[in-house]
Amino acid sequence: MVLVMQTDAPFWDSLVFDGIDEVDVEADTAAFGTAEVVARGRAAGAACPDCGRFSDRVHDRYQRRLKDLPLAEQGFVIRLTVRRFICGAAGCPRRTFAEPFSQLAAPHARFTTRLNHALERVGLALAGRAGARLAAQLGFGAGRMTLLRRVMALPDPRLSTPPVLGVDDFAIRRGQTYSTVLTSVEDHRVVDVLPTREAGPLAAWLIRHPGVEIICRDRAGAYAEGARRGAPEALQVADRFHLWQGLGRAVETCVAAHRDCLRNPSPGGVLPEATGGASGRPQDDSKPVGRRAERKKAAHTLVHELLAQGHSRRAIARHLGWGLNIVLRYANAARWQDTIRENRPRSSRLDPYKPYLERRFAEGCTSVTRLHGELVAEHAPVTYAMVRAHIATLRGAPPAASPRALPVRQVTGWLTRHPATLTEEDRASLKEVLARCPELDKAAGHVRDFGEILTDRLGSTLPTWIGAVDASRLPGLTGFALHLLRDLDAVTAGLTLDWSSGSIEGAVNRIKKIKRQLYGRAGFELLRKMILLQ
Repeated sequence: MVLVMQTDAPFWDSLVFDGIDEVDVEADTAAFGTAEVVARGRAAGAACPDCGRFSDRVHDRYQRRLKDLPLAEQGFVIRLTVRRFICGAAGCPRRTFAEPFSQLAAPHARFTTRLNHALERVGLALAGRAGARLAAQLGFGAGRMTLLRRVMALPDPRLSTPPVLGVDDFAIRRGQTYSTVLTSVEDHRVVDVLPTREAGPLAAWLIRHPGVEIICRDRAGAYAEGARRGAPEALQVADRFHLWQGLGRAVETCVAAHRDCLRNPSPGGVLPEATGGASGRPQDDSKPVGRRAERKKAAHTLVHELLAQGHSRRAIARHLGWGLNIVLRYANAARWQDTIRENRPRSSRLDPYKPYLERRFAEGCTSVTRLHGELVAEHAPVTYAMVRAHIATLRGAPPAASPRALPVRQVTGWLTRHPATLTEEDRASLKEVLARCPELDKAAGHVRDFGEILTDRLGSTLPTWIGAVDASRLPGLTGFALHLLRDLDAVTAGLTLDWSSGSIEGAVNRIKKIKRQLYGRAGFELLRKMILLQ
């Protein structure tokens, strides 16, 4: 069924063309879910795009098929008759030119301007495949590549150079490829996106965009070098969040180095004093049971009965058919229980130190060399073979129950969090740990001092703090403090000024959302365009 309607042009102007007065509607039809309008230009002539001379001499005509926004849930198409005019200027290189419809559609376009704008908005919001699905539901009928081409054709926004620039990186492919995002810290807008996180692209961008006064960045060496080369007069400010994050990693290293202090001491955990002699174990008086014990008891009784009858030990061995050493063992034993070897333990110089070795083994120290070195340092009269033999028996024995150590990260959290956020139980546990370990108590003091510097903007006191940490020689913290000296000016500015990189982190989070919308498949150019235009 084909429905043909003849209407006045003003009706279509107001309903379809939205006030555009460049065309006259000649006819309209509706068939198979598509409305079609036949139109032509109203103007008597047009100006040559090269020389600007007006011409009304028609060379020929041709038709353009323009797709427009759906009308009443139907597809809408405009069949536009376009005239080609002849330029009469003698010196103009152009002989003919097409009639322009600047408000209705761009030259050579197959979509109207307003449909093109709608596709651009869909492409910016959802990009390729998801945008194509939405466009199909809205009746636009545009494929994913059409939407991506619309997005890529959009010009970059014209933004002025911000006086306070934020610099941070984000992952294109985590662990492999990273890019750099530049933001205006004052109004939280993305200024540009660079393909790498190296110093060269950042320096080149700063040279092309003079006027940056403050650069907020993390403590990456490439960004520091790029900022120095591209804007040597700008003040570099290290981000406080990254500073506190670096301190947290240093504290975790320090806590891990004192892991032994995170568990309650056991009764056998004290290293005994070295002595010149050895002390034996108390003899076990428990009575063995079983067939073997019965045989031992009968043999011991028989040997002693024959000795009582006056027989010699050699004669007893010949009479019983036993070896002489076996007969001697039973003859020399006052009790039959003493003939069982496991009930007659031999004393060793290592006996006083076995509880200490067992505690260290339960804590996870299984290195024989290290354990032997600890005992030798205390002047213990033991050999490497003694320690190795005892550790071998411990490896084969089932693990004994030992006090559970506190997790390193949990203690690190207690030290780096604000005291007001800790529960009473956390405070009590932390107090016990610090009481057992003077080194961690010193670390806690350094963390509190750095927190005060960061919170109260006391950047001028940072060198004093670095000197105190260096003097304490704490693992992790000392390296962190000395590393601050390499970037002291930027760190001091970050701990003194109010500028920070918080807005940059927000931009990175929005970039992650855009990457998820693109299913992680977008190349750098498309991703950059989406970031700048959103």
